[in-house]
Amino acid sequence: MRTRGQTDQAGQGNTVPLIIITLLFFMWGLLTSLNDVLIPHLKSIYTLNYVQAMLVQFCFFGAYFIVSLPAGMLIKRIGYQRGAVSGLVLAAGGCALFYPASMNGYALFLLAFFVLASGITILQVAANPYVTVLGAPATASSRLTLTQAFNSLGTTIAPTLGGILILSEGAPAVANLVKTKAEEAAAVQMPYLVLAAALLALAILFALVRLPKMTHAEEEGGVISTVEKSVLVHRHLVLGAIGIFLYVGGEVSIGSFLINFLGESNVASLPAGAAAHYVSYYWGGAMVGRFIGFAVMRYVSPGKALAFNSAASIALILTAIFGGGAVAMWAIIAVGLFNSIMFPTIFSMALHKLGKQTGQGSGILCMAIVGGAVVPFIQGLLADSIGLQWSFFVPAACYTFILYFGVKYASMYSTR
Repeated sequence: MRTRGQTDQAGQGNTVPLIIITLLFFMWGLLTSLNDVLIPHLKSIYTLNYVQAMLVQFCFFGAYFIVSLPAGMLIKRIGYQRGAVSGLVLAAGGCALFYPASMNGYALFLLAFFVLASGITILQVAANPYVTVLGAPATASSRLTLTQAFNSLGTTIAPTLGGILILSEGAPAVANLVKTKAEEAAAVQMPYLVLAAALLALAILFALVRLPKMTHAEEEGGVISTVEKSVLVHRHLVLGAIGIFLYVGGEVSIGSFLINFLGESNVASLPAGAAAHYVSYYWGGAMVGRFIGFAVMRYVSPGKALAFNSAASIALILTAIFGGGAVAMWAIIAVGLFNSIMFPTIFSMALHKLGKQTGQGSGILCMAIVGGAVVPFIQGLLADSIGLQWSFFVPAACYTFILYFGVKYASMYSTR
């Protein structure tokens, strides 16, 4: 797969397209991370248990599984650039739905999350493979890691912003409970209307700007609308899809439960508004780590870097499970730093040498993001039954498979 006029090395001609695509990564990072603020907010308003609260992530990330292949069909028909515009418009519609949802209950919120995530899914299917071909194959992991760093900038800003705009409404008086709950639900209206306007503005920008057209070197058979049996013979793609499923699931689980975890009496006893700022540290660690990874992975095997980071994540999660106080608090937050390179590294390793089937592979990997729906739901079940702190064994198990994947393909290709 190549962009028209692409040389073997990333050159100046690819710089502007890479910057523009990076805007997409930033925006969907912002939108995705806001879920970590909304989950405890909606849990409080509608008196939900952990499983019910995790329906937010179930609907949001479930869209990746349902929409990825139709998104591939759409992009094949109208092109990557117009596909990205369509995704932005659909995501804007999802944000706009938060306004009526705030007046009509939890079910409509879940629908809004699904519509929003459907738009982001289209963006993912269009943008991830685009980045991998904007330069040399050997540095695809490094390049995707750089764009993911700006995705992490969005995820870093969102919890603090959401904490200020949504969670800092103040504790209500018991006598005024009904009115206050309605006001708390309405707190999402203005932030999401602003996001809807920003997404529409970004859609207009993408519609007007000239980006190089991406085509496959062998056009016939390079389809992402269907999954041919032949693409599944690539073992590294299948294992990579499992890795994406478990990584996204583990990362999202930690982020989803982090505010509640920091509110535990044996950890930090933080109120939700204050804990939201620490969620920004979690996602901010991923941002810092991705900038570091962009440089380091030009010299270190992606597989080795992946194995090291997953091992560190497992150690930190176990520290959070068996520890307490500040040690447990900062251990779980530090997992974000080691999450940094995982998604782009697994993604690019899984697509390695798929050729004309790269688009199909991308669709499969984007479907695997449904792990963000399933894994938090499983952790929610455990949190309700055995306690929140012990439930973090679930993301620890996810990172164990990623450690295996990194070790297995440590020498997949040279980074030079």
